[in-house]
Amino acid sequence: MELRCAVLDDYQSVAATAADWSPVADDVEVVTFAEHRATEDELVDQLADFDIVVTLRERVPFPATLIERLPRLRLIVASGMRNTSIDHAAAERHGVTVCGTASTATPPVELTWALLLGLARGIVTEANALRDGGRWQSTVGADLHGRRLGLLGLGKIGSRVAQVGLAFGMDVVAWSENLTPERAEEAGVGFAATKEELLETSDFVSVHLVLGDRTRGLLGAKELGLMKPGSYLVNTSRAAIVDQDALLDVLRREAIAGAAVDVFDVEPLPADHPMRGAPGLLATPHLGYVTRANYAAYYGDAVEDIRAYLDGAPVRRLG
Repeated sequence: MELRCAVLDDYQSVAATAADWSPVADDVEVVTFAEHRATEDELVDQLADFDIVVTLRERVPFPATLIERLPRLRLIVASGMRNTSIDHAAAERHGVTVCGTASTATPPVELTWALLLGLARGIVTEANALRDGGRWQSTVGADLHGRRLGLLGLGKIGSRVAQVGLAFGMDVVAWSENLTPERAEEAGVGFAATKEELLETSDFVSVHLVLGDRTRGLLGAKELGLMKPGSYLVNTSRAAIVDQDALLDVLRREAIAGAAVDVFDVEPLPADHPMRGAPGLLATPHLGYVTRANYAAYYGDAVEDIRAYLDGAPVRRLG
């Protein structure tokens, strides 16, 4: 019997052309889905007849309850080599192999700077006014040169963001629970002894931390209240690191100059979500990793993962 593979959340309908699926074409029927399924019941209905699922990043959680309701499922391929939305123990109990793919840190670094620059220079406001026949110049841009960029996290992505900041002539400092002065010095940036010090002294704060028990809600009302009135917050990491209600509050009160975010507590963002109308917010629909090269890597490796699984020698196993 031919196996069936579901490719989930192919929003742009590019999965079929982003990679060469011919190595598995004789053994697997590949079906792509552009529409997101938000509930477990919807996912069960969608995936009941599939043996393989390809999912991007952590768009679709696979908790034990969902895995248990998909008895035909045998392989999950998730882009990247880390996925906390899959219950790996449950997958193992039910004989489901979980594999990952290559990924690159470059796209989220580039998007971070697109958002930061767009926010600082009022690009969307000015571009829309120009297109719509509105006012000629209504904003005054914030300078980057000589200003302090505070990075929460100095890992693979944060360190690359730091290098761009240095190229702009910014004073770059970083903090995380595990960061040492020596590691900061190696990256050519300053070391903030505390999270509070970084927030109080930075003109731009950018989040580059992995979501976990220690980072969930790391920036709440108290922490956001430490930021300068003229400062900006950028989050291309995970929404849950920043308390969403607290962020909405400081934006509505204009307690900070603005924020740019690429991640949300619910994705896709509902039409009536308050973030859609938040003042001073530049927002994008989780585009951090969405580039042609990254998609080629994700889906190309997904094909390799499926072929290896069919050949009895799974590669890039997770869990």
